[in-house]
Amino acid sequence: MGELNASSSTARTMTATPALPAGLTAGLDIGGTKVLAALLDDDGHVVESLRVPTVRGPDGVVASAARAVHDVAAAAGVTLADLDGVGLGVPGLVDPRDGTVTHAVNLGVEGARFPLADRLSSALGGLPVATENDLNVAALGAAHLLGAGRAGRADHAGHADLAFLALGTGLAAGVVLDGRLRRGASGAAGEIGHIPVDPGGPVCACGQRGCVELYASGSALSARWPARHGRPAPAELFEAAAAGDLRAVEIKAEFAAAVASAVRILALTLDVQHVVLGGGVSALGEPLLVAVRAALEQQSRTSPFLSSLRLADRVSLAPADVPVAAVGAALVGRRKVS
Repeated sequence: MGELNASSSTARTMTATPALPAGLTAGLDIGGTKVLAALLDDDGHVVESLRVPTVRGPDGVVASAARAVHDVAAAAGVTLADLDGVGLGVPGLVDPRDGTVTHAVNLGVEGARFPLADRLSSALGGLPVATENDLNVAALGAAHLLGAGRAGRADHAGHADLAFLALGTGLAAGVVLDGRLRRGASGAAGEIGHIPVDPGGPVCACGQRGCVELYASGSALSARWPARHGRPAPAELFEAAAAGDLRAVEIKAEFAAAVASAVRILALTLDVQHVVLGGGVSALGEPLLVAVRAALEQQSRTSPFLSSLRLADRVSLAPADVPVAAVGAALVGRRKVS
């Protein structure tokens, strides 16, 4: 998902509408370094968005989230009393039924189940708060912003079939099927990074060998092409490849093929209409999309079956100018997501 440029710790990125919109909900994408906030009106339009720094630890996360809600409301010229609810997208294990979070290591929230929704609701004077996994809200936000489903109203009417493929430290997807989140029996839906593709490959952190995450994640790419000039490794690799470095060309092609394999897994298991590339590596933008589409075309050339599925046409990039996960979180905040 694209970064929001900021010259201060709180960065305003959109202009409030002159009249008070109806049915306002705030959505927060809470990450290890920043909280991205978005305010949506009843029609699902982004009224305002901004970011604030994240303070680690349970109390710090609550304070950061509360500040983000106050700030995004103030930027739009409204108060907390004008909001219908707040939705949160949080990394780690999230129970959307009771709003608890565990193993959110990047936030400094570890150990017992932390009642994040209740704590934030109390900090906001009793405003209703709903929580969801960060990849799930990213998938909802992408479906909404790309017009794949009518996600802005009180239910999941619409028929969005979409996977949000996050290319970050690891590899995983948030999945929306027939307009509804698909969490799975144990909440593991979309964990395609831990599908082994090479039984003789290196050992993955999950204990298996040769998982696709070891080839198609940002950390996998960085391991093969470490940053040398203080910039993100993916950017340096793609620039070196564009300049004709043969080793960079090889690694880029292999990485694109691995990402294409992840796309193929999602398409062949779920037959989603859209696979949206997000996460840190997606900041590469169009060059990444071109490389992955080319790899999908190459993989389809010897298979009439794959060719018929037109997989390259299903892949797109997450919008770089909108906080996708915060938008999805705001949708979660306005209704129960099943």
